[in-house]
Amino acid sequence: MRDAAVGFQCPECVAQGAKQTRAGRTAYGGLRPTNASITSMVLVGTNVAVWIAILLTGGGGSSLLRELWLLPDGCNIPSNVPRDICGLARPGVINGAPWQLITGGFTHVQLLHIVFNMLALYSIGPQLEAALGRTRFLALYFLSLLAGSIAVMWASPYTATVGASGAIYGLFAALIVIVHKVGGDLRQLIGLVVVNLIITFTIPGISWQGHVGGFVGGALVTAILVYSPVGPRRTRVQVVGLVGVALLLLVALLVRISVLL
Repeated sequence: MRDAAVGFQCPECVAQGAKQTRAGRTAYGGLRPTNASITSMVLVGTNVAVWIAILLTGGGGSSLLRELWLLPDGCNIPSNVPRDICGLARPGVINGAPWQLITGGFTHVQLLHIVFNMLALYSIGPQLEAALGRTRFLALYFLSLLAGSIAVMWASPYTATVGASGAIYGLFAALIVIVHKVGGDLRQLIGLVVVNLIITFTIPGISWQGHVGGFVGGALVTAILVYSPVGPRRTRVQVVGLVGVALLLLVALLVRISVLL
């Protein structure tokens, strides 16, 4: 790993991604992107646009926020938000708002929260897209996000949660898996993750559940992508594996909802 202006650069990841099993393909079977930063910038732009919309419609009291954040029980509101939102809020995930599992990952209120998350995405997203290809990168991002949201459902089902951190931790895990796969130096990357985990568990108000869930989900997805056998069956194996992860998350969600109802 090499120090960069934001986070770290992984030359091994990019070099491995540039290898082609056939023309126009990355080392892991994805289509080689002509510009590996576009997808990350679209994700950053979407997060920033949602954040601005929330600010313009009332910040912590925004009606838009009521629709988007991950609100498992539909009513448990943090103490710094006006209590009357509870009666006005749309139902949480348990009560019929499953989109919040995804939209919560695009929702931020505090400036520092979105700045840190988007800097991390801007720093490591293009490296992973260059290594995996755009479609596989998006699968990694959204399955990590979903894994983080469902981890919150299991470990903290009565807490409102916002932020892209679950997906970001999934990207951290993906870097670790790829660097290990190519035999790169993991020391700086693991140090970065350890520091972030210390912050996660020591500062109040941070959703460790979403972070850990996203990290585990990202590691699993990436392992499926990079360790699938090379050859004509690789894409099929990858698709089956990713669909299996999605179904596992769906079952975990349905079981949790059935318990909490």
